[in-house]
Amino acid sequence: MRNIALRLMYDGSAYHGWQVQKTEVTVAETLEKALTKICGEPIKVVGCGRTDAGVHANRYCANFRTNSRIPIDRIPLAVNSRLPADIAVVDACEAPEDFNAIGSCIQKEYIYKIKNSRIRDPFLQNRVCFYPSKLDLDRMQRAAHAFVGTHDFRAVRSVGTETRTTVRTVKWCEVKQEGDILTLAVCADGFLYNMVRAIVGTCVYASHGKLEPEEIPHLLEIGDRRLTGPTMPPQGLYMNRLWYEGEVGEMMMR
Repeated sequence: MRNIALRLMYDGSAYHGWQVQKTEVTVAETLEKALTKICGEPIKVVGCGRTDAGVHANRYCANFRTNSRIPIDRIPLAVNSRLPADIAVVDACEAPEDFNAIGSCIQKEYIYKIKNSRIRDPFLQNRVCFYPSKLDLDRMQRAAHAFVGTHDFRAVRSVGTETRTTVRTVKWCEVKQEGDILTLAVCADGFLYNMVRAIVGTCVYASHGKLEPEEIPHLLEIGDRRLTGPTMPPQGLYMNRLWYEGEVGEMMMR
């Protein structure tokens, strides 16, 4: 049985997240239906993470097992012919037998986009977080840098998926601005439920002086979710980059 890895991208506006659910339309369910049709057998996919409702992906990795002999280079076009326009399979490759999209992932990068303007852009609807109050880039950058390193991140997670540990290592966390668009990029070896959106909310709080950037390491030590910033809306969040070993890793960076 073949183990096939896919690189895909999607606009999550119309979906209730990645994970298959009983009553809601999701990205995984939509992809599985398309793969089932082209492979001629029931297909189940494993995704690299559980993106929430309204969250997008510039890059996303999923793998599935199949007995189908469809050539690997034909899979993207074949699947895309069965997918709606807001999901696209960009590439595919044969993965090792033991490859698992979530378990084999080395690190991930998310980005969060804020349009810091009092005027909304209808072409960015559902693709950025519109935030009319002026944000202080310097204070946000200082707050973002305070999250870098190995910490217990329970202070910036929502109650949801249970994990064995809430300790994660953040490789970088930085804010950049182009015009009125602020983008926070954070890379880590793993993420907790709503962790990125809570980090962004904490940086926004720091921007407004509701907490000092230098307080963040202490707040992480305390671990009280009530003391950090709000969970920002999902529309501005994108899974952006993923790192793997071998051919899958090469495919994800193309």
